[in-house]
Amino acid sequence: MKTQFLTFTLLLLTLSLFAQSEEEAIRQTLQNYIDGSSYSDPELITSAFYEDADLFLSKKDQELWVLSPKEYANLFKNREQGKFNGRNGKILMIDYANNIASAKAEILIPKGGLKFIDIFLLKKLEGKWKIISKAATQIE
Repeated sequence: MKTQFLTFTLLLLTLSLFAQSEEEAIRQTLQNYIDGSSYSDPELITSAFYEDADLFLSKKDQELWVLSPKEYANLFKNREQGKFNGRNGKILMIDYANNIASAKAEILIPKGGLKFIDIFLLKKLEGKWKIISKAATQIE
């Protein structure tokens, strides 16, 4: 009886650690995107995305603005890399099952009085979590 209880406890602990490590890996991918865009680091931004991902963004006077990860990262190319640019990002939610995940983040740009909500779809590809799609909306 004690052996079965110990085995069951170890199984639950292992599953819990696996779940935590998966969530941490997803969180790290999202943080790469957030840090890359907060410190104008195009390489860090693109590292978070699947190469052929689509980013569906908000832009004044344009209902839908679609960019690739490279096009998005290039928006930060001519800014001072490594210096905080005023974008504050916070992961609000992560939900995953097996090799897919969804996440939500809040992006604040106080200088412009801007607030965005980003929704992400992620997939584990070749052992690494990558953002395969991102949609953003500006909150007034």
